[in-house]
Amino acid sequence: MENSQKKIRRALDYFSAPQLLMVGFASVILTGAVILMLPISVREGATVSFIDALFTSTSAVCVTGLIAIDTADHFTVFGRAVVAALIQIGGLGVTCVGVSLILAAGRKIDFHTRKLIKESWNIDSYQGLVKLVKQVLKLTFAFEVVGAVLSFLVFSQDYSFWDAWGISIFHSIAAFNNSGFDILGNLQNLIPYSDSILLNLVTAGLIICGGIGFLVILDIKKKRRFKKLTLHSKVVITMSIVLILAGTILLKSTENITWLQAFFHSVSARTAGFSTTPLGEFTNAGLFVLVILMFIGASPGSTGGGIKTSTFFVLITVFRGIVKNQPFGAFKRRISNKVIMQAFNVVFLSLMVVVIGTLLLCVTAPECTFIQILFEVTSAFGTVGLSTGITPYLNSISKFILILIMFIGRLGAMTVATMIANKKPRTAVYSVEDISIG
Repeated sequence: MENSQKKIRRALDYFSAPQLLMVGFASVILTGAVILMLPISVREGATVSFIDALFTSTSAVCVTGLIAIDTADHFTVFGRAVVAALIQIGGLGVTCVGVSLILAAGRKIDFHTRKLIKESWNIDSYQGLVKLVKQVLKLTFAFEVVGAVLSFLVFSQDYSFWDAWGISIFHSIAAFNNSGFDILGNLQNLIPYSDSILLNLVTAGLIICGGIGFLVILDIKKKRRFKKLTLHSKVVITMSIVLILAGTILLKSTENITWLQAFFHSVSARTAGFSTTPLGEFTNAGLFVLVILMFIGASPGSTGGGIKTSTFFVLITVFRGIVKNQPFGAFKRRISNKVIMQAFNVVFLSLMVVVIGTLLLCVTAPECTFIQILFEVTSAFGTVGLSTGITPYLNSISKFILILIMFIGRLGAMTVATMIANKKPRTAVYSVEDISIG
């Protein structure tokens, strides 16, 4: 037993934290795909191919919500429970779920596990990591229970008691984890409830709370006043409000929809993926607004994807500083050059993923328009799940491309790049020479 533990520790020492995270997510995805293909998971008369099971599992673990087949029409109650479990694991993170199981077994958390927690949530310190995991689990449970109860008040009007509870629990898990899965059937998402103020507000509330990040929620809970919050929390809250308001106004200006629908899609577009209006009927202007929101995404340490609100804020701050010839900062704090460099790297790598993915889908799915492909690729990368309706009709190659994009989007383009180029920095220092820019 001791020899096997030593071998495992040696293997953990050999791999970097990003590589271990990748292996963890990939293992859960493959396991989920296999389970979703079992007869107990598939409804009688329905057929689920491996690529569709893999797509569904990837979309669930990566908390995306893009679907190749309708969840309710193809999977049994057990299969839907598996999808919900995969969403929960993906939202909390493989590491967090693993730590909770270790704690439940009464075992101590070793250094390797703490390192993974630190890496997965982008935390600077090793202190209080176990306590943080416990707080995250409590917060998640609290939000999802409240969300399920409030959602039940709406779904109970159209479904039987137990069906309404099942839909409500699934919906609450999907909403808080920013995954746009639904189990209403017929690929309808939340369109039947576009006028339900309660369900729209409850869903939007769960999305916002899951999207701002656990660290921000805990910071608000502890300090309660905006002035006392950390710079990170101030940036996340400010950018979230600005993006929601800007998105609402732009969508209302470009589409013939209500203010409630505009608000809901502005919130949902930043990594949730629920829709109360058929997006296939949106104009190119409206779709492009959603593309921008999807690319920006949620906030660090949250259940969402995208380049993150803090990254976008850093870009705005840098451009403002250049124009005004002022130091780069906000809220009476300066932003370090290291953070600025990371922000530009994240944006560049993310753009490359979207550009290459769009090009590949233009080749493999020539029957689709450019805006449809760009929308679907950005939705996959931002782990959003909004769709113009083309995903179920794509061929296997195109679906596999979207699977890879969702996987990269969940891990983060920067994390994937670090994992691939895990090399020691060069010790040689070269002389400086300027080049012309612009």
